[in-house]
Order: sequence, then C-alpha cells, then structure tokens
Amino acid sequence: MGRIEKSIEIKAPPEKVWELLALDRLPEWNEEYGNVKYTSELRNPEDKYRVGASSHTNIKGAGAIDFKITESLKNEEGTQFAYVMTYQLPWGSLGKFIGKIGQGMLEKEAEKSLEKLKSILEK
Repeated sequence: MGRIEKSIEIKAPPEKVWELLALDRLPEWNEEYGNVKYTSELRNPEDKYRVGASSHTNIKGAGAIDFKITESLKNEEGTQFAYVMTYQLPWGSLGKFIGKIGQGMLEKEAEKSLEKLKSILEK
C-alpha cells in the first residue's frame, strides 16, 4: 500500500480554509478530479466535514478514486493543512511495481494541488 503525506501553511482565516475543504469542492483546487458525488448520507451541510464522510469521483484519464474523511479538526489547526492519501492498486505484484513508479508523480500532483489551494485562499 502506498502513502503520500504533504502539508502546507496557508495564510488565510481558518474558516475560509475550512469552507473549501468539503469533498465536493476538491475539483476547484485539483483539476484532475471530475464531479465529486457523496457516497455517505448528508443530513445537513456540516456532514460534509465530519469523520466518515465519503465521496467518489473520476480522475481524468486514470480511473476513479474514493475519498473518506478520517480526521476533521475544525478551527483547531490554524491554517496548516495536511493531506494524507493511502492507496492500493489492483493487479498484485504488477500493481505494486506501478505504484512505486507512480509514487513520485502522485507526490508532485499532491504538491501542485496544495499550492493551488493556497493560491486560491490567499487572494
């Protein structure tokens, strides 16, 4: 299983950062993602940010991806945003090999996305 961890300091009020972190807003700062659809039940707008919220989207030219919120600390982390992705590719040994080759590419994409998030929020 692969893992990518990146974080970024954003000079914007935590409330503004928080608002843009809803899963359905991911395409605004990561252009690789298509339309995001929640797969968890949303009873009210705050449910978009709760632990357990999940969604599904397509990645342009690379299949699909599912997201799940595993930790959510509203206004407790200031403007430090941490992005953690764990992934497992199918295809056994071939998937592990492809994952090792693609790790650097995924890390660069994560960095690019975080920089875009930062630039949007610091305007």
